[in-house]
Amino acid sequence: MPLSPVRNGDVSWWWRSLGGLPASRPPLPDALDADVAIVGAGYTGLWTAYYLKRAQPSLRVVVLEQRFAGFGASGRNGGWLTNTVTGGRERYAETHGRDAAIAQQRALNETVDEVIAVAAREGIDADIVKGGEFGVARTPAQLARLRASAAAEQSWPHTDVEVMDAAAAASRIRIAGALGATWHPHCARVHPGKLVRGLAEAVERLGVPIYEQTQVREISAGRAVTDRGTVRAAHVLRATEGFTADLRGEHRTWLPMNSSMIVTEPLPPAFWAAVGWNGRETLGDFAHVYMYAQRTADDRIAFGGRGVPYRYGSRVDTDGATQERTIRSLAALLHGFFPQAAGAFFPQAAGAFFPDAASLPIAHAWAGVLGVPRDWAATVVHDRASGLGWAGGYVGTGVTATNLAGRTLADLVLERDTELTRLPWVGHRAKRWEIEPLRWTAVNAIYTAYRMADRFEAAGSSARTAWPAHVADVVAGRH
Repeated sequence: MPLSPVRNGDVSWWWRSLGGLPASRPPLPDALDADVAIVGAGYTGLWTAYYLKRAQPSLRVVVLEQRFAGFGASGRNGGWLTNTVTGGRERYAETHGRDAAIAQQRALNETVDEVIAVAAREGIDADIVKGGEFGVARTPAQLARLRASAAAEQSWPHTDVEVMDAAAAASRIRIAGALGATWHPHCARVHPGKLVRGLAEAVERLGVPIYEQTQVREISAGRAVTDRGTVRAAHVLRATEGFTADLRGEHRTWLPMNSSMIVTEPLPPAFWAAVGWNGRETLGDFAHVYMYAQRTADDRIAFGGRGVPYRYGSRVDTDGATQERTIRSLAALLHGFFPQAAGAFFPQAAGAFFPDAASLPIAHAWAGVLGVPRDWAATVVHDRASGLGWAGGYVGTGVTATNLAGRTLADLVLERDTELTRLPWVGHRAKRWEIEPLRWTAVNAIYTAYRMADRFEAAGSSARTAWPAHVADVVAGRH
């Protein structure tokens, strides 16, 4: 009972659901002067432009984009507007003290509501539902990590984590094999494409030109050199996230990590009656190679995880296509979570297991890159002397962090001393990634070990984290 072939690439299903890729805005017409030049029209760049112009309308701000606004991670992500502190609060507690780490968490909690408020104010209908974040454990080892993680979270204020046993978890979302779950309220489901499209339009209404089809080749103090002319500006801000490696001199700054997604066809009422998921929570798990998912506004499941984690030489994709084996592994994992999916479309097969992606109602698959610093910690930097600044390295948590980064960069450019400019991620710098082939070898070894650990844990009854995961943590620099 095969379905039609899975559509692969076309940047993302989020854009396809909006009628296809947007019409291109005009490129940079020639060299020009500005007060602030922002490189990259994703969430970071657009939020920065938005808050700069709202704070100082006379400021000449321009945004330069290689393809189109939302081409990168901003138009491909899983749609989690959540409060995760990239790199962990403990890192900031060690370097800046416990109060600073608490301030970072509180700021991210508030940022979730700030994005929701701006969307309402600007008339951006991004399918936002603040249903919280639901994390499930499906093996004894995952359950042990869930409990340890929850205990650690509950030792900090503003985290608001609840722990559920199997029965309580099933009362929210009925996931096959679930042994327990956590939930916290500081997360909203969003449609990433609608959010970035609406934000770009809001920025343009403020008088900021977005020059698309304009490749920035080099950034230096006072200049952004493009294939269409040089923009001279007192402040040049880099907001290129996973595409940073393409810039001259930035090849080893952040590693472009690949993440892949699939989305089902709209699932019928019988499926949702069996599964629940009525609160529209975002869904994750406690595997080492973790998944992430949401129930979309039109009742699909958008489901993501790692495929091939890294391409040799920090190469990035152009159209969002992912590997066939990745599609099949994500489809199999999705079906492991929700075996009801096949039954909903093929009633005579209810309860059967279909490891083949063709047996599942998958509509579209795609991939994108996210920026990973060597220490896995996000950053916001602005050098007042040179006017150079950047933000990113969100490691997949950028839907929220980009807004906080944009507001912070705006304050730094305007030389304001605020609570945001005193947050501990401001000024943080990580060492550069290793040269090839060490970089490729290390990243692939890390994810091979994590996958091995997940297989060991799924096959056994041990409640302890499998040893390959500890090795991977050390190599990754997470310990």
